[in-house]
Amino acid sequence: MQRGGMHLTVRVPWWGRGRRAGVLAAVTAMLAALLTGWGAVGTAQAATVDPDGWYVLVNRGSGKALDVAGASTADGAGLSQWTRHDGANRRFQFVDSGGGYYRLKAQHSGKVLDVLNYSGADHAGIVQWGDANGTNQQFRLADSSDGYVRLLNRNIGKAVEVDNASTADGAKVVPFTDWGGANQQWQLVRAAGVLAQVHTAGRVKDAGNTVQYSWPGVYFEGRVSGTGVGIVLNDPAADYDVQVDGTTVATLVTPGNTTHWINGLSNSTHTVRLVKRNDTPGDISTFGGFVAAPGGAVLSKPAARNRQIEFIGDSLTVGYGNLSTSHDCTSDQLKRSTNADVSYGALTARQLNADYQINGFSGLGMVRNYGGGSSDVTYRTFYDRALQSVTGDVWQNPGTWRPQVVVVNLGTNDFSPLTSGESWTPESLASAYRSTYTDFLQRLRTRYGSGTTIVAVGTGQYADHVQQVVKARNDAGDSGVRYWSLDSSGLDFLGCHYHYSAHDDRVIADRLTSFIAGLPLGW
Repeated sequence: MQRGGMHLTVRVPWWGRGRRAGVLAAVTAMLAALLTGWGAVGTAQAATVDPDGWYVLVNRGSGKALDVAGASTADGAGLSQWTRHDGANRRFQFVDSGGGYYRLKAQHSGKVLDVLNYSGADHAGIVQWGDANGTNQQFRLADSSDGYVRLLNRNIGKAVEVDNASTADGAKVVPFTDWGGANQQWQLVRAAGVLAQVHTAGRVKDAGNTVQYSWPGVYFEGRVSGTGVGIVLNDPAADYDVQVDGTTVATLVTPGNTTHWINGLSNSTHTVRLVKRNDTPGDISTFGGFVAAPGGAVLSKPAARNRQIEFIGDSLTVGYGNLSTSHDCTSDQLKRSTNADVSYGALTARQLNADYQINGFSGLGMVRNYGGGSSDVTYRTFYDRALQSVTGDVWQNPGTWRPQVVVVNLGTNDFSPLTSGESWTPESLASAYRSTYTDFLQRLRTRYGSGTTIVAVGTGQYADHVQQVVKARNDAGDSGVRYWSLDSSGLDFLGCHYHYSAHDDRVIADRLTSFIAGLPLGW
């Protein structure tokens, strides 16, 4: 199978390639092995590769890492070496092809190493290409000394090497007759996971080289050097904002499976923040980390903030349609105009310099959902989950999430107008709401302990009921539960379907910030 244009290669024997230093090193290593009965060769590293893991491949001759040039996601992008950082374009997974052979899949693109056009020539191109499981895409790991391996192509039997034993960034990686040189030897370094390079406070599931999540407002913060940064995503449902050095530089609408690039940055150190704008409870989002442009690097992640706030609520907490200019919104308009990053919770947390979670689910209530819908579930059904669509899923707190404040704002949907066929009466609904609210507060207290202040928000029809719940908790000795009245004066409710607008979120955030700042939190 041919791909691309004509490829002309001049075949040169290894001893005529102008790499005397590499040859001398190989001969020296051979003599040393002979003198020790070959005991230094074959340290059995090839058999230990984990097909479920991701690896950075470090060349023995140069100390640099195998790299998809420019972090391209295109078919035909070349392979090179570059100063090591563990970005997604330098992480590879060994996909089993059987018979001891593997395809090497790049994390950022999902494409595999490929000897271009099935060429059998020395110096032929090695590129990335869509996975066809061809023999030109299959490699066997052959042991060298000290834990290094050589990658031998199944189609031609040649080794993957750094061309001409170069030590320069950007040097090409090519196939060449297997001769055991240091430039043909690679160390397989198990790559650190995404959470080692980014800071997040959201509810995510750690899958090593990716993280999964579904709650709105989840954000990832990182640091890179250089002139560009790539964002590795697989998300067909949610929208994102990308912020560099505190400024929003791109909005990604349902980006799908991609590496999105922000280029043209000054050649310096930058902070990068990716934030999920809307709620997509029926879908699972996947983030694969940040990638630096050629010449740059992914740096150590920003430090976590000392303050933490968790926001629990419904569509009003999510930021439902808060950027809309009309009350009437289609489904698509609602998705595009919802931005949890400018909801009252996110704004409050930033004003207080706190990390935060926005654990909001539109349409759900404490005991009853909007209009009596989906009566078999409530907000409480989903609260413990990381992935809202996965029944039985439980978020595993890594031990770093210990909020000093939890803000609960649930009740709007509970007290939406009753519909025919519902068994509720106003009295039974109010009683069930108060009882369940009390139980939910105890659930939070058990989860986070006595050091967490719980702020119960009341407004409109459910304000009196929340006040009663808080008073009962206080009378029972729990002084860490506080009531906050959400004052609706000055709000325009210009968001989709008469929800809070971005203006309203700012007004509420200012008032809530003042209230929290006045609590005895020891901040």
